[in-house]
Amino acid sequence: MTGRGGPASASGRVEFDPFSEEFFADPYPVYRRMRDEEPVYYSEKYDFYALTRHEDVAAGLKDFATYSSAHGVDLAMVRSGRPAPPLVIMMDPPEHRRMRQLVNRVFTPRAIAALEPVVRAQVERFLGGCDPAGFDAVQDFSALFPVEIISAMLGVPPESRQQVRLWLDVFLEREPGRIEVTRRGMEALISTGAFYHELVRERRAEPRDDMISALIRADMLREDGERTELDDMEIAGFATMLGGAGAETVTKLIGNAVVTFADHPDQWDALRTDRGKVPAAVEEILRHQAPSQYNVRYCTRDVDLHGVRIPAGSAVFLIIGAANRDERAFTDADVFDIDRNAVESQNIGFGYGVHSCLGAALARLESRIALDALLDFMPRFEVDRSRCRRVAMTNVAGWASVPVRVTEKGRS
Repeated sequence: MTGRGGPASASGRVEFDPFSEEFFADPYPVYRRMRDEEPVYYSEKYDFYALTRHEDVAAGLKDFATYSSAHGVDLAMVRSGRPAPPLVIMMDPPEHRRMRQLVNRVFTPRAIAALEPVVRAQVERFLGGCDPAGFDAVQDFSALFPVEIISAMLGVPPESRQQVRLWLDVFLEREPGRIEVTRRGMEALISTGAFYHELVRERRAEPRDDMISALIRADMLREDGERTELDDMEIAGFATMLGGAGAETVTKLIGNAVVTFADHPDQWDALRTDRGKVPAAVEEILRHQAPSQYNVRYCTRDVDLHGVRIPAGSAVFLIIGAANRDERAFTDADVFDIDRNAVESQNIGFGYGVHSCLGAALARLESRIALDALLDFMPRFEVDRSRCRRVAMTNVAGWASVPVRVTEKGRS
C-alpha cells in the first residue's frame, strides 16, 4: 500500500525501510512524512528508532554521550553486541579526540590547499579520456578520480588504486532486505585490510612521503600522560576508512550533481556564467542530494522526545538526508537552488560535531574542481534517464551509472 508522500503500512502509517528498493530509489517522500507524522520513528521490522528533523539530528550528532558511536555505525554492528573495530568513526571521546588529533596532523588546511594541482591533474586526466559526444558521468569519471587522489595520498601504488575502489563497492553493497554485509563484502573488506596492513609493514621498513608513513612517525598522548604510537592494525584501519570515505563521497556527489543539473539546466547555465557560484552549488548538492544519508548510533540512556521514549540500548538512525530537507530549517527545502541563503541553517551533509567528516575540505576541493571542469567539457548536456542506475548500498545514496549525451561541446 502506498500513502500520499511515500510507502505506508496497511494501517496507513508511514513505513521507513532503509534496506528496500524504495529507499534506494528515492527516500525523500518518506522522509517528509516521517518529519511531519513521526519525528521519532520506530521500526518494528528492524527494531530501531529514527530521527529526521534537523534540530533533532544535529543535536544527536553532537551528543556523543547519549548517541554513542562506540558500538558501530551501521544497524548490523549495533545490534550484534560485538565490540566495534578500533576506528576513529567508531569511538567516543576521549579516545576519539586523541585519534582525531593524530590524523588531523596530516589533514591540515595547508596540506589540503597544496593538493589543488594534484586534484586538477587527476580530474583532467579522467575527463580527458571521456568521449566528448557522450560518456557515463560515474563509470567513466566520478568513480575513478577521487580514489586515485586519496589512495595516492595514503601511498597506494598506482596499479592498485582502482582495485581498492572495487573492493569498497562490494563491501558496501546490500541486497534489498538484507542488513548484514554479504559474504563477498566480508571477503572484500578482509582483502582491503590485508592490503593496507602489508603496505604499512613496507612503509615501516622503507618510509616515504605519504600519509601512511606520516602516521607511522606520529605519536599521541594517552590519558596516563605516556606517549604511544599507532600499531600496524590501527594504521591499516585508518587507511581503509580514509580510502573508502575519500572515494565514495565525491563519487556520489558528482553523480548526483550531473543528474540534478540535467533537471535544472537554468542553474547549470548560471554556473557557466558565474563560476563564483560553484562552491555554493557544491553545498546545495550536498544538502539536497546527500551522498551519506544516515549514521546509526547506540542510545546509552532513555531519551524522551516528541512524546516517544527511546529506550537505552536502542539503535538510532540519525538521518542526515532527511534533516537537510527539513522545511523547519530551510525555506522550500525540497527545492534545489544554488542561490540559497547559505547561512539559513547548518548544512550537515558532512556530519556535525566530533564526527564531522575528516576529509570534508578535500571533498569540497575535489567537487569544486570537478564541477568547474564539467562546465567546460559539456556546456549543455542531457542525461539518459532510462539507462541511469542507482546504487544499493548501506548508508550511501547516489548513482552507479549516469549516461550523458553532450549536446554542446566545450573545451576538452
